[in-house]
Amino acid sequence: MEDTIFHKILRKEIPSTIAYEDDDVLVIHDIHPRAPLHLLFLPKRFVASVATLDASTKDIPGMLINKAKEFADEKGIRGYKLTFHVGKEGGQEIDYLHLHFMSEKRLS
Repeated sequence: MEDTIFHKILRKEIPSTIAYEDDDVLVIHDIHPRAPLHLLFLPKRFVASVATLDASTKDIPGMLINKAKEFADEKGIRGYKLTFHVGKEGGQEIDYLHLHFMSEKRLS
């Protein structure tokens, strides 16, 4: 298993701006935002990509989507975009499955 920047962020070896954290997920602000609010939902269980999901990890994308919905509900964000990039050809830059959450609303 490759030790990615997300592994280091999860271990708190690299600083990041944390928007939310619980036992399953760490949510950080994207360092290259493409929207006024651009967050990354990182699962604490590693899987490299949607393309590498198996029986033991198939629940992770749904969990991330649910966490994003709960986060939006809690923050009063009504409209947002959720994106998974899959593989280099699909725009995935880091081999660590993560969910992009983008909204025009800024957090207060």
